[in-house]
Amino acid sequence: MAQKKGFAFGIKGGVNLSRLSMGEVFTTRYDDLGNPYLGFDGKEVTDNLKASFQTKTGAVGGIYARFGKVLFIQPEVLVSTKGGTFDVIKTDTEIPIQESVTFKYSNIDVPLLIGLKGGPIRILAGPVTSFRIGDNQKLSDALRHYTSNFNDAMAEATFGYQVGVGLDIGSFSLDVRNEGSFTNLTSFQVTGPATAGNTSLKQKINSWQVTLGLKLF
Repeated sequence: MAQKKGFAFGIKGGVNLSRLSMGEVFTTRYDDLGNPYLGFDGKEVTDNLKASFQTKTGAVGGIYARFGKVLFIQPEVLVSTKGGTFDVIKTDTEIPIQESVTFKYSNIDVPLLIGLKGGPIRILAGPVTSFRIGDNQKLSDALRHYTSNFNDAMAEATFGYQVGVGLDIGSFSLDVRNEGSFTNLTSFQVTGPATAGNTSLKQKINSWQVTLGLKLF
């Protein structure tokens, strides 16, 4: 009866494949007093922060509801783990030294999607609001290490979008979506001689999400 009336409710779970996007900037490391670190020869310790093409795999799961048959609205509440990697390249040595910083964090994601269904195929898109519930702290620790003027931008909520396609077979549904962000994961200022003034570095996450759903009624 619920299906005939154009209503469905179910559970879903799957994986996120996420990658960090950010600018590229040279930074000077500072101590807690705001003084630059100096190498053995008196030079300031300088680094280059840049995005990595590596992706991180996380889990996602939660509930969904669908209102409508051909044209439908689909709200969801999901617990989602995402992450990323960025490279730190030390440039104060004769041979640059590169190391990678990897981090993961957990959100409660609330997408509100509008879709169109034809047969078993669905297309859908809409905004998503995310609330941070967990952080492994590696991101914050790493960025604090490179600047004393780090502005913590781990906001209570961030905003983005999802767009994707779905396939319904009986009570099961398969969804593939791309998720992007309107707001920054972090945003901070880097100051010092190596940056020629103030430089703003902003980081965002882009993810691909694959989920399998089960309609309960």
